[in-house]
Amino acid sequence: MSQIAGIDPTATPSGNGCAECLDNGGWWFHLRRCAQCGHIGCCDSSPAQHASAHSRTSGHPLIQSFEPGEDWFWSYPDEQFYQGPTLAPPHHRPPNQPVPGPAEHVPANWRSQLH
Repeated sequence: MSQIAGIDPTATPSGNGCAECLDNGGWWFHLRRCAQCGHIGCCDSSPAQHASAHSRTSGHPLIQSFEPGEDWFWSYPDEQFYQGPTLAPPHHRPPNQPVPGPAEHVPANWRSQLH
């Protein structure tokens, strides 16, 4: 298989949750994985939108869902969904991890804070 620009299938995920939210006590709705470096960030429905912020600051154009049962890729520059190669495991957050998460940081009014 030829290399796809913006995708490194060998890059492993940075963790089980949004790196920035875990560092600053935030919370996320869904998780996204940078297809180039493995950074895990929160989706654009989440309050902090760290996955798209990572794309803007790093120049890494593609993400893959980091949710169980989802394997789609999204291109920020093209604003389109794509299919792509299988990335290095793990392929999703732990199935027993709550959504939204992490549980200890999710406010009672979390639905009103979604974008």
